[in-house]
Amino acid sequence: MTRPRIRPLAERRNLVTLDDFAKVADPVPGFGEWFETLPDIYGARDLKLLVKTWKDCVASGKTVGVSLGAHVFKVGLAPLLIELMRKGFVQHIATNGASAIHDYEFALIGASSEAVDETLADGSFGFWKETFAGLTEATHLAAENAIGFGEAVGRLIEDNRLPHRDISVFAEAYRLKIPASVHVAVGCDIVHLDPDLDGRELGEATLRDFERICATVQTLEGGLWVNIGSAVIMPEVFLKAVSLARNLGKLSTEFTTANLDMIQHYRAVTNVVRRPPRTGLTITAQHEILLPLLYQALLS
Repeated sequence: MTRPRIRPLAERRNLVTLDDFAKVADPVPGFGEWFETLPDIYGARDLKLLVKTWKDCVASGKTVGVSLGAHVFKVGLAPLLIELMRKGFVQHIATNGASAIHDYEFALIGASSEAVDETLADGSFGFWKETFAGLTEATHLAAENAIGFGEAVGRLIEDNRLPHRDISVFAEAYRLKIPASVHVAVGCDIVHLDPDLDGRELGEATLRDFERICATVQTLEGGLWVNIGSAVIMPEVFLKAVSLARNLGKLSTEFTTANLDMIQHYRAVTNVVRRPPRTGLTITAQHEILLPLLYQALLS
């Protein structure tokens, strides 16, 4: 088999760098009072109920899980996610394979998000040496230690002391011992183009992460699950985890879910908001605007 041409990341133009990332601000004086002046209708009502529910769950020790699409990483929101984990607002991070790629690249070179229109034209899209090497090494690490893919990515970033590991969501989850699960759809991620990737190792690692999310969902009674920016993969994974929890008699409808996205997609609304819980919320807004507001509201 002819091996593909693989280029170093130094030759790639990146659309997002650490300079673009959200900054973590101290709680803004008076923000809570302003937040409560929002009208009790439609999206504002759901946002206020989400914040109240989230705070109540933290105060009462109930589980809060957050599932994410890769766009949330790509628009520079990692610092806010990390702070929410540190402050006890999140007990599980779940996401897809692309998120692991962006998180790893940001930790390694402080940049990610290639210009696909440019690289697809000349056949270089996705073929990046350091990204291939890092994520493939993570699959080896997962296999050697019988751990999930998310934990392996975080451990690899931390143990290799990558230059920007302080803004890695996976490394922070590893440091805090918070489950971070990566739910890979084979063929969806650029690293699946790596001729050295071991599919068996990758499959076993992401299956372990499915077992981890199932274990978390089994503790979701009275808790909260927030899906941010994942239209298909995470809603499907979440629904199967709910089904297993109910099959084992460990989950009723007494929990809350929310879907936060720029567009409300059928699968997320159906599988996260409508079918599983007693209370389901939808909030439509740009991630890079909504998440900083939500962060301030939770801290107020």
